[in-house]
Amino acid sequence: MALLHRPAPARRSRARRPPPRTTVPPAHPVAPGRTLPRDLALPLGVVGAALLVTALMLTGRSAPAPVAPAGFLLLTVAVAALARPVVVPVVALVSWLFYDGFVLNGHSDLAFRTQDRTGLLMLLLAGAAGACGAAALRAVRRRSAE
Repeated sequence: MALLHRPAPARRSRARRPPPRTTVPPAHPVAPGRTLPRDLALPLGVVGAALLVTALMLTGRSAPAPVAPAGFLLLTVAVAALARPVVVPVVALVSWLFYDGFVLNGHSDLAFRTQDRTGLLMLLLAGAAGACGAAALRAVRRRSAE
């Protein structure tokens, strides 16, 4: 048979102190101009390059020759304008990998012939142009805010 009894009252502490306040600094301090598109520029550039390659492959080899480099140059400029300046060379390299591997040589073969090196140089210059344009725009915005 079970023995039933009333539970004992909880012990109360005599001094009522509030719990100590602890201020935890954020794990990663957020810079004032940092935005989500700036952080996601490289993954968005990879997805954009993959979609551009897919669109060019779906059209077959009938697309005019200037269309593919122009598409990759515009994509690189747009993504480099969004990205942090440190990531701009990586953005250009990713664009070149997709362009050289799938558009110029096909079947994901990378080569370093004259046209491949020229494509890499063009994409690096496009990335630098996009980054410089974005930096100039940020500088103008800072001066107008002051």
